[in-house]
Amino acid sequence: MLCTSTSLGYTRVMRDGGVVSSSIMPERIEAGGSSTSGVAAGFRIVWGVVSYRILNLEMANLAAAGSIAVSLHLHWLDIGVRTLFAFMLNVLVYLNNDYIDVAVDLQSSDKDTQKARFLHQHIRAGFWAQIALLLGLALMAVVYDIGLLVPLIAGGGVCWWYSWQLKRCPYLDIVAMMIWGITMPLVGSPLLSVLGWGMALQLGLFSGVFESIQVVRDADEDAKEGVRTTAVVLGKGRTLLLAKAIMVIVSVYAALVLHPIAALITLVALVVPFIPDNVEKYWTRVKLVYGIAWLFICAWVFFKGQSSGLLWAIERTASLG
Repeated sequence: MLCTSTSLGYTRVMRDGGVVSSSIMPERIEAGGSSTSGVAAGFRIVWGVVSYRILNLEMANLAAAGSIAVSLHLHWLDIGVRTLFAFMLNVLVYLNNDYIDVAVDLQSSDKDTQKARFLHQHIRAGFWAQIALLLGLALMAVVYDIGLLVPLIAGGGVCWWYSWQLKRCPYLDIVAMMIWGITMPLVGSPLLSVLGWGMALQLGLFSGVFESIQVVRDADEDAKEGVRTTAVVLGKGRTLLLAKAIMVIVSVYAALVLHPIAALITLVALVVPFIPDNVEKYWTRVKLVYGIAWLFICAWVFFKGQSSGLLWAIERTASLG
């Protein structure tokens, strides 16, 4: 069996709209006992999702989408609408992740159990907040730019699938996050922009590295819980080698398609020392290296109007149509 079986929490929430029931949750917490109204609870849940992710630097693709839009010289109004869409899409996928994992988070020693408990007690509000966000995003895409349906369906869809199942599937966990890393930032680009896709593909490769390191960080806890991630199946050492291999692909792609100087910057990630006792710090340093490379790429595209890869120079105005 490739993937670890998922808990029943999500299915049960969907069926009764009010109580999470899960085989991994030994103690049932009744949804109730709070006077908070549904709408107010929904806003509080959304705010909890946003504040937690911002504090933990987990909305990087929001900045990525905005930086692509600015680099491509989109109109300021277009940038504003796309940034709002990206923000709402991030809130939706992270709220959905919390919704699916609420039973697990209530039992976790390193999660905000107060936030999880509130979501559990107002699970209907959490469900309807997702529906409201989804309908709002679909309406924006239909009214403003139908191309936004691609990141909504592909990016949002793979995030839902990852939260529900793929993060418990070795190898597919990393592939899913690479697809997520490509499709979510596409909010910042017109769908037919060749350079927009080229920049998004670079971000997808970055995401493959980040996910490989993340599963190494969480390997011990995942193994205890019986969750089969890539790092649990391959082991930490071989998963780190996989991360290094993806780092090489990151640099080769940057050199061939975007700019050789960006590629040289990304090569620094290969020599960042791994810290076995503090994988989080290692992860942060690798992200810093790639962040600097990304800023260079965006600045070059913004001022020069094209990429300057060794194999391919893509004009900002190049279109698939």
